[in-house]
This record gives sequence, C-alpha cells and structure tokens, in this order.
Amino acid sequence: MPDSLAAAPLGAPPVLHSGDGAHAISVTQAGSSNFGRYAWGVLAYTILVVLFGAVVRITGSGAGCGQHWPTCQGQIVLLPKRMETAIELSHRATSALCLVLVVALSIGAVRCFRPGEVVRTAVWFALGTVAVEALIGASLVLFRLVGHNDSLARALVMGAHLVSTCFLTAAIAVAAWAATHPVSIRLPGALVLMLATALLGLLLVSMTGAITALGDTVYPPSVSGATLGAGALLLERMRAVHPILAMLVGFLLVILVPAAARRAQGKDTLTFGRASLALVFFQASLGVLNIWLKAPGWMQVFHLAIAMFLWTAMVLFSASAALKA
Repeated sequence: MPDSLAAAPLGAPPVLHSGDGAHAISVTQAGSSNFGRYAWGVLAYTILVVLFGAVVRITGSGAGCGQHWPTCQGQIVLLPKRMETAIELSHRATSALCLVLVVALSIGAVRCFRPGEVVRTAVWFALGTVAVEALIGASLVLFRLVGHNDSLARALVMGAHLVSTCFLTAAIAVAAWAATHPVSIRLPGALVLMLATALLGLLLVSMTGAITALGDTVYPPSVSGATLGAGALLLERMRAVHPILAMLVGFLLVILVPAAARRAQGKDTLTFGRASLALVFFQASLGVLNIWLKAPGWMQVFHLAIAMFLWTAMVLFSASAALKA
C-alpha cells in the first residue's frame, strides 16, 4: 500500500513519505522539470512566430494566399510561385505548429499537475488565447485587412492582435515558471494595484506600438505625408502618441518596479525586476534609434523582439511577486 500524500502548496509536486514514496517524488519532480523546459521552449518558439508575423506585415505578404483561409489560394497543398505567398504560407505553418505545441502543453499540464494549480490555470488560458489568435489571423485575411489596407478596422484589429499575443506569451511564461516553483497565490491589495498598473501600461504601449508599426509599413516615414481617411489619420497620428505614451509608461515602471520589489521581496522577484528595468532603458534607446532611422523593417522586428522580452520579464516579475514561492 502506498503511503498517504502530505499537504503541499499549490504548484508543488505532491510530497510522499517513506518507502515507495521516494521514487514517486523523483518521478513527479522530473515530470515538472521536463514540463518546465518544454514550456520555456514553447514560449521561445511563440515569440519567434510573433516576430515572423511582423516580417509578413513589413513585406506586405499578408495577402499572399489571397482571401482564403485556412487554405492558400483555395488549395490545401500549394507550391508557392511568389515570394509573398511563400512567406504567408510559411507563417501559417509556423502558427499552426504553435497551436499544436500549446495543445501538447495542455496535455502535459493535465498529466503533471492537479486541478486548480497555477500551472494548469495558466495553460488553459494559453489554450484559449491561442484559439483567439487563430481567429484574429483568419479575420485579417477573410476581411482583407492585409497588404496596404489603411482602414481604421485594420488598425484596431492589429492592436487587439498584439494584446492577445501578450496574453498568450504571459500565460505560457507563468506556466513555465510556476512548473518548477512551489507557489500559492498571495494578493496584497497595494501590490496587486502596482503590478496591474504596470502591466496595463505595457499593454497600452503595445497596442499603440502595433498601430504605429502598421503606419510605418503602409506609410513609410521617408515618403509619408498624405492622409487618406480615418484609418490613415490614426496611423500617422500614432507616430506622436506612441513615443509619448511609451516614455510615460517607462517612467512609471521605473517607479513601480522597485516599489513592488520591496514589498514582495524574493530572489526571482529581484532578478526579474532588474531585467525589466534594464529592458525599459534599452527599449527606450531603440525607440529613439527607430525614429531616427525612419523605422526600417529590420529595426521594427528588433524593436518588437525587445518589447516581447520586456513584457515577458514584467509578467514573470509580477508572477514571482504575487505568487509566494
């Protein structure tokens, strides 16, 4: 007869007593560790897919498969004859693989963690969000919100697309971190308010950044000057709004992150907090450089990459502060 389980905090592998329990502990811990490594890999791959999506936008390849989804040019199997079609088809394939990886992540969470644990909750959220991502991607194609479309609808959908991407990466990052950290939820009111304000500020910057990047693609700064309606007006005005908002939020993070770290304490909280502040200053420098260089495509991708790293660092900072290890 196996020994009874000892009480363990949420997120921790079950602890067993003597005898056969020692073997069970090692197996459970190994499963959590393997799950954590897999989750970090899924997170890295997801960020690469996001960056590939920026390449699709920059190269104007969003319409490479025509107004067809999930097929390309109305065909299930297609040999691309144009570069735009090859890029869009490749992006769809990498996005589909991301969906498969998140589904596998959810299966692993069910096998390794108990219902109600932080890891399971985060993975279910990731699974729902990746489905939303697929729907947004489909709507961009089906409603022709690609290529040089400068409509207000496309600008708004692009902003929503970036926000859903942030939610997806946040959920995967929390699952990866919590898989190897025994955690329980702690939600002091003042700390939660600080963390929520910081994350909300970053989301707003991300939304305006996505719209600004779209404007830089449709109306390159070096040749822009025309305004062709509400969508175009929003795209061009966002070039001023986004940098100002980014500076304000960056200043806010410089204040909130140290204050939250002092309240939460903890080694991981300190590490992620320092990384977040370093990325804030680096991203600000890249923003200035991006404007000075008139937003070339390669810089847009690099700027987005650092934005994703900053968002991930802030999510992990918030998780380590709000979840007691």
